[in-house]
Amino acid sequence: MSETLWVLLAGFAAGGLNALGGGGTFVALPALVAAGVPPVTANASSTVALVPGAVAGAWVYRRELGPVGTVSTRALTGVSALGGGLGAGLLLMLPAASFEAAVPWLLAFATVLLACGRRVIGALSRGPGGPVALGPRAVLAAQFALAVYGGYFGGAVGIMMLALWSVGLGLDAAAGNPMRIAQVAAVYLTASALFLVASDALDTPLVLGALLTGAVAGGFGGAHLARRLPARVLRAVVLTTAVTMTALYFVRG
Repeated sequence: MSETLWVLLAGFAAGGLNALGGGGTFVALPALVAAGVPPVTANASSTVALVPGAVAGAWVYRRELGPVGTVSTRALTGVSALGGGLGAGLLLMLPAASFEAAVPWLLAFATVLLACGRRVIGALSRGPGGPVALGPRAVLAAQFALAVYGGYFGGAVGIMMLALWSVGLGLDAAAGNPMRIAQVAAVYLTASALFLVASDALDTPLVLGALLTGAVAGGFGGAHLARRLPARVLRAVVLTTAVTMTALYFVRG
């Protein structure tokens, strides 16, 4: 199988997973590295390729967006955009070797969050003290930190946002899902803008184009499939992919 076809299929799977509930990074990043793309460039390329799906999702939910606690949508989105750009800048400025060494652990951390995040969110929000009741400045500061992580790597950043809003503000995870999609899109959008200008992503246009094409097609197909499959099945697909790719990355390392 040619590298281009391999990346195209990986993009299709990544776009489909994101439409089903997240986890596209677990396919796109390892697939690009396996195709010979350096890890930093692979991370930049996967972020760029997954942006259209994220933006499309945010557009679909645009009428369901609302304040997070006392923080307005505009303020939260601005902070997410700034943090995503900073995280992308850190990825490009820090030594590539440090990112390559961190990737297996970042994947493992994100996998644990995917597996346990919803249970932890529910347990903490139902705890004796209930929500922590963070103030607007604390929410924005924590959101900025998550956005920096999202621009640098991005795996499971949406789950982390839901955890912050649920534990810190008592926001129901289902009610916060539209805002999660919008904020992840804001992070990816600014990170991608920087990656397109300053990274080597455009040095391999065929690979990037194949990943982008596959991701768009996979997202379209995954959105239709998500309407037919039970939520438990969707979650099992995402977690199985995450665990498999994380294990393979550790074996490779």
